[in-house]
Amino acid sequence: MYESFYGLTERPFQLTPNPNCFFASKLHKKALAYLQYGMSQGEGFIVITGDIGTGKTTIANQLLARLDPQLVIARQIVTPKLGPDDLLRMICSVFQLTVRDLSKAAYLEAISACFAQLASQGKRAVLLVDEAQNLPLESIEELRMLSNFQHQGKPLLQSFLLGQNELNSVIQSPHMEQFRQRIIASCNLSALAEDDCRAYIEYRLSNAGGNKNLLHEQCYPLIYHYSKGVPRRINTLMDRVMLFGYLEELSQILPAHITEVISEIGGEVAQQQAIVATPPPTAVTAPSNPYQAMLTELSGLLDHTLNDKLKLSRQLDQLVQLQQQTLNTAAASETAIRPEPTQQSQAVQQPAPAERLDGKNDDSQTNDEGR
Repeated sequence: MYESFYGLTERPFQLTPNPNCFFASKLHKKALAYLQYGMSQGEGFIVITGDIGTGKTTIANQLLARLDPQLVIARQIVTPKLGPDDLLRMICSVFQLTVRDLSKAAYLEAISACFAQLASQGKRAVLLVDEAQNLPLESIEELRMLSNFQHQGKPLLQSFLLGQNELNSVIQSPHMEQFRQRIIASCNLSALAEDDCRAYIEYRLSNAGGNKNLLHEQCYPLIYHYSKGVPRRINTLMDRVMLFGYLEELSQILPAHITEVISEIGGEVAQQQAIVATPPPTAVTAPSNPYQAMLTELSGLLDHTLNDKLKLSRQLDQLVQLQQQTLNTAAASETAIRPEPTQQSQAVQQPAPAERLDGKNDDSQTNDEGR
């Protein structure tokens, strides 16, 4: 709608990745250089990670556009959570292979035969796996096994993994040591810096045949603070700004216009609070670990369990002390009520007089004497 009004040959800020609109920031140049380096090596894995909307797919498309189709047969797949067998089926599909049956052995045989045939023709196969953070560990291990296919000592397949930052956690798993040894280069994409954000917008406008001075210079800080330098968020905002300018017949976009568009976007999403287009206070850096929330929750549970154990231990100690006091009190009471031995009981009883051997007692003897 706004292309003809601003004299543009195409929409400069469309969301679909366009190899013709590739803006090479310092980080993107580095990532593309890694990909090209990996291509020159012809083996191993290249891993490119980054947040959502930082341009991973754009870089992949840029690489594919630069490849010589006479020498490199490159295919790209976008992976949902594919298991190992489904991943093999997907590879056969993108390379348009025919299998004799639906067994795993048949898929592997077809892949190996295809890649060996390409090698005999002086070509090689390249596989770009986008959204690779969705792959289970077993599927990544299956890719590693495919890299073992060789022809005359040279690998038949080279793979590139592109994914969000969660992919780093997957690769760092203790079970992925063999895969990590096959990675020959890796790079992490981050958001654009503030000066790169302005250069990105001006480049896109100029590349589409527009006036790069269409925006007032005070607009760029507002755009940066809204988008945080993420190219996809820049595109979303700028596409709406261009539409707003067309509807209002604006020859130049001013900061007030940017603020109004940001407010409109914020009001359209029910779960999103309206974003005020003013420079925010000191930003709080989000944790780099994608599992930080899980770790925090687990730590809290462990702390709670430990506190319960300590509380139980204290209660047991108190119970033991109470029991000991009870035993001591009982022993003292028993000692207090035990009767003391009397003097009469202590006296030794005199033995009874012994009977006379002649059977006479003292009385009889007295009587005899009286006679």
